[in-house]
Amino acid sequence: MSRGARHGRIVVGVDGSPASVRALRWALDQGELTGAAIQAVCAWEGSKGWGPKVPVYPDDDPAEWAAVKLSEAIGEATTGRGPVEVTHKIVHGHASDVLIEAAKAADLLVMGNRGHGGLTGALLGSVTQHCVQHASCPVVVIRAEE
Repeated sequence: MSRGARHGRIVVGVDGSPASVRALRWALDQGELTGAAIQAVCAWEGSKGWGPKVPVYPDDDPAEWAAVKLSEAIGEATTGRGPVEVTHKIVHGHASDVLIEAAKAADLLVMGNRGHGGLTGALLGSVTQHCVQHASCPVVVIRAEE
C-alpha cells in the first residue's frame, strides 16, 4: 500500500477532555497502522429553551467553544508526530446522536471515557453507553488516565 493511500475511516468523538485527547491519539495510531482517514467530531448543544438561559460555554458561544476545544485537542494529540491529516467536524446536536450519525459510514468509532476513578471509573458515561449500543460500526472506548 502506498504511504498516501487511505483505506477506511475512523471517527473520533472529541469534547476537549483528557480522555478524548487520548482517544484521538489512539485513533491516530490505528490510522497509521491501517491507512484509515481520521475524522475528529465535536458536538455542541445550545439552550433547549427551558427556563432561564444558563451560561455553560465561555462567552456563551457554544459553537466557538467547540471549535476551540477541537482545535486544542487536535494540536495536543498530533504534537510530536509527523505530518498527520485529521479532518474535523463541528456539529450542533446531542453528542450521541451526532456521533452515531457520523459513524454510519465509518469503520470504527473511538471515544474517551471520562471515568471518576475507582469503581465509577469503570462505568461508561451516558453518551458513550448510547453510542456503544447504537452505533452501526464497532466502538472503541479509551479509558481516561488515572
